[in-house]
Amino acid sequence: MDLLNTPTYKSRQISRRAILRAASCGFGYLGLTDLLSEKSNLQASFADGGATAPTGHFESKAKRVIFLFMHGGPSSIDILDPKERLHQDDGKSLPIKRPLAFDDENPAGPLMRSPWKFKQSGQSGIPMSDLFPYTRECVDDLCVIRSMVGEGVDHGAAMLQTFTGTSTFTRPSMGSWVVYGLGTENKNLPGFVTIKPALSHGGAKNWGSAFLPSSYQGTAIGHGGLYVKDVKNEPIKYLTNNNLSPELARFELEMLQNINERHRSLRKYDPELEARIQAFELAFRMQSEAPEAFEVDKESTLTKKLYGLDNPVTSDFGWQCLLARRLAERGVRYIQCTHTYMPGGVGWDQHGELFAKHTENAMQVDRPIAGLLKDLKARGLLKDTLVIWAGEFGRTPVSQNGDGRDHNPYGYSIWMAGGGVKAGFIYGATDEFGYHAVKDRMHIHDFHATVLHLLGLDHEQLTYTFGARDFRLTDVAGKVAQKILA
Repeated sequence: MDLLNTPTYKSRQISRRAILRAASCGFGYLGLTDLLSEKSNLQASFADGGATAPTGHFESKAKRVIFLFMHGGPSSIDILDPKERLHQDDGKSLPIKRPLAFDDENPAGPLMRSPWKFKQSGQSGIPMSDLFPYTRECVDDLCVIRSMVGEGVDHGAAMLQTFTGTSTFTRPSMGSWVVYGLGTENKNLPGFVTIKPALSHGGAKNWGSAFLPSSYQGTAIGHGGLYVKDVKNEPIKYLTNNNLSPELARFELEMLQNINERHRSLRKYDPELEARIQAFELAFRMQSEAPEAFEVDKESTLTKKLYGLDNPVTSDFGWQCLLARRLAERGVRYIQCTHTYMPGGVGWDQHGELFAKHTENAMQVDRPIAGLLKDLKARGLLKDTLVIWAGEFGRTPVSQNGDGRDHNPYGYSIWMAGGGVKAGFIYGATDEFGYHAVKDRMHIHDFHATVLHLLGLDHEQLTYTFGARDFRLTDVAGKVAQKILA
């Protein structure tokens, strides 16, 4: 008699899913197999929880990004793009048509020269103003881009375009696209971390994943405007395990994962549920590794001094930059530091009091930024870490409110360092007033395409299907700035 075909034996057969449930482990215990839950031609099977990342489309120059964002819009013509014409015609009317409309209550004033002196430094001779004396020491490591162009004239639109490529829709942020394309190098830490992000002007949209699975969104640490002491004890909210033993915490997670798996087996694919399952697994793993990554106090006295942690003026942004380095060397793919609207201040948005407020802002970030560049270089990390310094736009060459400048997205400067860009190099130019980009214009789409290229990603191939359409960070535009590639 064939026992395998008897009704009794067949009635006792159970599915593989039921076996895994009965074993009290579920797919979550097996590693969830896929920290990147959607299929794409770039994705691998992350059987080890995400430590094995896709390799991209071609060999990369950079492995990771540190984005130093200056919220409010620093004035390029007062930092990186000196204009002799402004000195000659200081106080005269602008002889060209203004692209940006001023309101009647605050009409545009005359041309206004920079109140800071510029100095050519290093072997490259790149000029930088007295606002950034420490960063000026690193000028030979910088690739200065003087021809950035965007469309957003208000902070919200400009920031969304800077981070997501569009100023009018909710789209995935650049950090989310990068982690979607490349995965993470460390399965025990998030692939994308944003430190003390700006909560105004778009808020979480600037580091969100939009229609990409939630597992690609940035992990926010602290809030803009709060000082180090406010996030020091628990840098990532709700990461602590409420004093549970590792065994009990693992058991608790397994039970929760079993429930989630049972729920998933009864329904069609749900990316939000997938992301939630992955988040629980990642949080459990982070409890062992993340606390050590945030122990900045264990750095040497010399290192902390390099970043300015010994000075209350520089300690806040210095903490961000030092933490960024610690996260970078531990395999976090994309890290964003934000110098934002501090208590009682307005960030870099100087519609008035340009000299006083820009001086104050620069003092807070200059030493930490130089410390980061020098530290990365000394540790051999700068060569494969792309450091970006930028605001959402620049400022006008004409005065506002007597001693301020209005927004200018039509020609402004940023800089990059490391990660495969030319060092000690200037790219592009604005007109003689510093109003419009006139040479080698780099639109924000071109900027995004270039960053992805340095990371080994083709911006035209990095796509995600949503709503029956293939989307990408650069939409239907973007050209790689080949001239800045080392």
